[in-house]
Amino acid sequence: MLALAPLPLMAGGEYEVPVSESDEPMMTGKYEPTWESLSQYEVPEWFRDAKFGIWAHWGPQCVEGSGDWMARSLYIEGSPQYKYHVENYGHPSEVGFKDILPQFKAENWDPDYLVGLYKKIGAKYFFVLGNHHDNFDLWDSQYQEWNSKAIGPKRDILAGWAEACRKHGMPFGVSLHADHAWSWYEPSRRYDRNGPKAGVPYDGRLTKADGKGKWWEGLDPQKLYAQDHPDSYGSWSDGMIHSQWAWGNGVAVPTEEYCTNFYNRTLDVINRYNPDLLYFDVTGVPFYPISDAGLKIATHFYNHNMATKGKDFSAVMFGKILTDEQKEALVWDVERGAPNNIPDKPWQTCSCIGDWHYNTNTYEKGWYKSAAQVVKMLADVVSKNGNLLLSIPLRADGTFDEKEKVVIDGIGDWMSVNGEAIYSTRPWQIFGEGPIAESDIKINAQGFNEGAYINASSAEIRFTQTPKHLYAIALAWPEDGKVTVKSLADGSELYKKRIRNVELVGYGKVPFQRTAEGLTVTLPADAPKSVAPVLRIRK
Repeated sequence: MLALAPLPLMAGGEYEVPVSESDEPMMTGKYEPTWESLSQYEVPEWFRDAKFGIWAHWGPQCVEGSGDWMARSLYIEGSPQYKYHVENYGHPSEVGFKDILPQFKAENWDPDYLVGLYKKIGAKYFFVLGNHHDNFDLWDSQYQEWNSKAIGPKRDILAGWAEACRKHGMPFGVSLHADHAWSWYEPSRRYDRNGPKAGVPYDGRLTKADGKGKWWEGLDPQKLYAQDHPDSYGSWSDGMIHSQWAWGNGVAVPTEEYCTNFYNRTLDVINRYNPDLLYFDVTGVPFYPISDAGLKIATHFYNHNMATKGKDFSAVMFGKILTDEQKEALVWDVERGAPNNIPDKPWQTCSCIGDWHYNTNTYEKGWYKSAAQVVKMLADVVSKNGNLLLSIPLRADGTFDEKEKVVIDGIGDWMSVNGEAIYSTRPWQIFGEGPIAESDIKINAQGFNEGAYINASSAEIRFTQTPKHLYAIALAWPEDGKVTVKSLADGSELYKKRIRNVELVGYGKVPFQRTAEGLTVTLPADAPKSVAPVLRIRK
């Protein structure tokens, strides 16, 4: 049995792979690149009040419409993405992901319309993809020749999104994922083990010299695929990457050049586009604990935001699977899931109505989350001191489909009536009641438990509050027209005051009875049947 390479450890405060600041100096100021210094961070109130953001998780992996991680999976023999790619584009020894990039045209992309629409339906911040694990930069990148200004759209995508956000007064967020291209792309160096192309290498090991006479002549494929390094342990095991995500368990150690390149690209984004929010699909911060890159990025981001915005400090940076110490320095992101309690600090769940990257199969089979399911998630998350960042997948041309429009409109309809129970609220003494609320629902790795929440019945109640009002949100319209809130029963220790009246938000006063069993409200027959009716109680 092969032994795993040991995790590089810090000794005497030194990192195994320190980054160079020669091209992009880290801004100095209040914060320094240590967890202790970064723990001075306080989440800005605007983020706590916002509650709901939308994400355009959009880039060249949407071209084939085969879903998330297609730029990796097209190199995994026998996978659905591999089969689709071979049938429609060619074998990965001849047509790799680099050859898909020119087909990403964004020809119908209208950032002004999209940001304006998302603001209209209730989003209070907007996120875009800066780069994904595919290592393609969606801006006029100074440090990555494979970028959207040079290839494909021939446009600075980040600049377009940033301008639209400024026009509509929306805080602007950028997600950067390319740090993991190092191991994520390792299947690109494989070959088929079966069939007529058995043994023929895929294109992941090509070099600049191989481009002579090709469309990509002058470009270096290794700047995209980053595969000029030893195999990680278990490189041919498709699922091994998940156990190596935090740069342990035998993953090939990235070079200083590679870590510094990601650091430079990220500081380039911060300095040129002034984002309010930064998201990394990482455990902690990028390259931690083998490198200081992530801590220096966080330090620069916070100091830069303070220097440019002063008292209007707006910086929010997310990380996953955080320790208690790290939750002092960053905002915890839970992917497609939620804790079943009220964390002390504000947090965020990121989710999607379909696949992260556009998936034609999801569209054709009608597998999108409904607006009702999104609303249930939102109410649950907000009751627990969290925000919901929701991805609406875009096709490669920059548009959403008509089934997604139904979801978008449904969210907007609910928010236009019931937003007061969401925005600028804070958790109550308990987040909710009902069979789900009272269950022991565990988070799986970085999340992945949202399935336990999205189909909640009217028996599930979620609470939010403002200084003036308590809101009880039923997560469905009850079949018998009655909502019973046990936590507001007569004599409840949670609410000792007298309840003088109850209102259905968007309708008005409604009849109620308060007994030892609970507060029972009769919903009017002539009221619109909301997917999540909200009761307003003056405190």
